Amino acid sequence: MMRQWQLTLVCACSLLLSACGKAQLPSGLVYCSEGNPETFNPQLVTSGTTIDATSNQIYNRLVDYDSASASIVPSLATQWQVSDDGRAYRFNLRRDVHYHQSELFTPSRFFNADDVLFSFNRIIDLQHPYHEITRTGYPFFQSISFAELVTNIERVNDFEVVFHLSRPDAAFLSNLATDFAVILSAEYAQQLLAQNQADKLDFFAIGTGPFKLDEYVKNEYIRYKKHADFWGVIPKIEMLVFDITPRSSVRLAKLITGDCSVSALPKATELAVVKQQKNLIIDTQAGLNVAFWAFNTQKAPFDDVRVRQALAHAVDKENILRVVYHDTAVAATGVLPPSSWAYTPSVIPNEYNPKKARQLLDAAGINQLSIDIWAMPVARVYNPNALKTAELIQADLAAIGVKVNIVSYDWSVFTQKLALADYDSVLIGWNADNSDPDNFFTPLLSCAAFNSNNNRSRWCQPAFDELLTKAQATTDKPERKALYQAAEAIIAAQVPMVNLAHAQKVVLRKKQLTSTHSAPYGGISFAPIILAEKNLATPAAETQQADLYGDSDISHDSGTKHSDSESNPTKVSHNPADKPSDAPTQEQH
Repeated sequence: MMRQWQLTLVCACSLLLSACGKAQLPSGLVYCSEGNPETFNPQLVTSGTTIDATSNQIYNRLVDYDSASASIVPSLATQWQVSDDGRAYRFNLRRDVHYHQSELFTPSRFFNADDVLFSFNRIIDLQHPYHEITRTGYPFFQSISFAELVTNIERVNDFEVVFHLSRPDAAFLSNLATDFAVILSAEYAQQLLAQNQADKLDFFAIGTGPFKLDEYVKNEYIRYKKHADFWGVIPKIEMLVFDITPRSSVRLAKLITGDCSVSALPKATELAVVKQQKNLIIDTQAGLNVAFWAFNTQKAPFDDVRVRQALAHAVDKENILRVVYHDTAVAATGVLPPSSWAYTPSVIPNEYNPKKARQLLDAAGINQLSIDIWAMPVARVYNPNALKTAELIQADLAAIGVKVNIVSYDWSVFTQKLALADYDSVLIGWNADNSDPDNFFTPLLSCAAFNSNNNRSRWCQPAFDELLTKAQATTDKPERKALYQAAEAIIAAQVPMVNLAHAQKVVLRKKQLTSTHSAPYGGISFAPIILAEKNLATPAAETQQADLYGDSDISHDSGTKHSDSESNPTKVSHNPADKPSDAPTQEQH
């Protein structure tokens, strides 16, 4: 679910932000986002919407992944050393790093080793006072068996820590560079715990990142202010606004009218309209992602491999590419996309063959079959229209005598029900968190991912896990590639899911935003934006003052709404019902 999709922009935007007659606010940028965050702590989810709103805006990690050099680079850790046996990682920490300040918290110290220990011990220590505060678990970390891998985190001094591992893991640094591995404030957590308000930690976010959370109005917007004491390059924009606009057509309309400057997840059918707009730019890049149709292998008849193979042979992927993706994706031959260094086209997928599909069903003793396909109600990079994809598969399966009932819910309900695993099959997908190929296997299909509810196929094969463990234990790339291709062969034979497509990452932006660069994985980052002088987004609608997690009575389709951040700093709600939904989801960025 991925390090960084980064915008390096030279832009002109003097944003008119007004509320209740207040004065014009400082310069800013409006990003049309597709949905509400589930929480403001990315440790707790794998949802792309939540990652975009949190990881790179509010927080930092020990290390980052640089897509240009394809290497791990320093962040809150300035350097690191790995022991000869690969079981100890020593990190030297950055000094003089400021945390954010809010109405709830005024930091009394800089970032130090205590924050590293708190951030990760919370995940691995079942007795930690914050381990079960949110009751959601840590899906990414559970899916990679992080608690079993990390045996101890040693505090050497204020600015040095050592992670001790139970075994070598070639993907360990890459996993620390994912959007989930953020560093929290131990001091803030201790203060909230003493005040019996520990549940606020993950919603009233405090981090060290380039922006600090200022206000969130559910279904309306998230507003951030620049972190003036940021340890890195301080953002040039004073204000960043996520305008929450679920409908793709409305996001496009706002981009055209100037109510936002960058827009998320356009439908492929909208690109023709965008090309007619002289002031809009379409940026595309091959993505590290996969869209797939997962079978619940714990339920009949999907526990029969012949049924899974039959359904795979019935799907016309090329038709899906034409209708859903409009030439912005390639057909998947496995879980790994062509942009992965471990990819090879040698794995033969289950080709489109309706006759063979019917024969396999007959061999399994299936004369009549009716199944449900759950389809996401939202667009994702890997699948811009899951409902349309479901309709195409419905028609394909009708040709072999299989009836399909398409199931979808409001997004928050969909994610909650998905966590219960009471489905026949589901159309979903995965955006990589980093470029290590393990990120496509262990979080999606390992037995650990089954236990963490991140494995949507509910499929656990010890022989498959053994290949992954061997690949993690070596740093030899040719050896790792061979092991991952053996894993691909098992997936192709057992068909826990049908891999459908690898999609391009598509970004819509105003023409004045130049030099856009997006990495093939990871959440969005606005920190590098540089300002000029022209208006790029001028939302005119006013908003009523609201609690941080309160609902607004203004429709989200009417434009971006903002309160005066100077007179109305970070709002606080004491009603848990108004917080973001914190159900963990496996769909990714």
